[in-house]
Amino acid sequence: MNLETRLTRRLGIEHPVVLAPMDDVADARLAGAVGAAGGLGLLGGGYVDEAWISRQFEQVSAPLGCGFITWNLAGKEHVLDYVLDQRPAAIFLSFGDPAPYAPRIRAADVPLICQVHNLEQAARAIEVGADVIAAQGGEAGGHGAGQRSTFTLVPEIADMAAGTAPDVLVLAAGGVTDGRGLAAALALGADGVLVGTRFWAAQEAAIPAAAQRRGLLASGDDTIRQHVYDIVREKKWPSGYGGRVLHNDFVDKWHGHEAELTRHRAEAHADYEAAVNAEDYATANLIIGEGIGRIRRIESAADIVHSMVAEAATILQRPQL
Repeated sequence: MNLETRLTRRLGIEHPVVLAPMDDVADARLAGAVGAAGGLGLLGGGYVDEAWISRQFEQVSAPLGCGFITWNLAGKEHVLDYVLDQRPAAIFLSFGDPAPYAPRIRAADVPLICQVHNLEQAARAIEVGADVIAAQGGEAGGHGAGQRSTFTLVPEIADMAAGTAPDVLVLAAGGVTDGRGLAAALALGADGVLVGTRFWAAQEAAIPAAAQRRGLLASGDDTIRQHVYDIVREKKWPSGYGGRVLHNDFVDKWHGHEAELTRHRAEAHADYEAAVNAEDYATANLIIGEGIGRIRRIESAADIVHSMVAEAATILQRPQL
């Protein structure tokens, strides 16, 4: 069963489902599996690791997209040029001003997806020539502004795009894990969905099985937006962007005590690295969104895509209440 939307027609895909370019999770295997299932797979190139990105493109033959944390491209523009030479299905930019990179992406005739968190960022994405805007609500896992919910942000941005740039498409991001979320997104005016946490729990995801098993025990209440893991990993993020993760003992210890954590970073970093190696998720981070509470099993990417689309189609075809 297919759900045809402007997104599927524009990008030449079967289903309006896009894999979020999750760092350390969305590699060639997962992105390729989502693409093979009829969605759009995006590689998680966020921190612009040139060697890693090259290895991923060497492993696939089908078109994939690639996501970047925009400000990390500064001084590494050659990596973007390399990816554009691979003729990707799309480039996904999030966090920071896309303006310095939009012209070369558009010149390469590659679709540009810009992730935004508020109306000001959406207007900027339209101004620089984005083909697709991914409107991310605070429910999403990983980094985000956390200012708005998906349910309110998506229709506002959809209306903005319809009024000022009707050819610009909209993806709903944050909290979409099943067909109900996809159907709701389409009803809100989106052309498709950007899905992270549900594919985090895919068989092909590049994370330890122990991490997934721990994640499946959680509810949405068990996640929190915080800064402690950026400090301990020395990831320089502006204060306005926190990362949603599983609330665990490490977060309990340091959340609200970031200045102290900074002073003891070396010791905390050693504890963190030991926990990652031991797959101890009382200390190591699980980057998941609020949608984790609706995920009960690990499935293949294909099964996730197909069940999501089938459920959404059934919902959208129901007689009105």
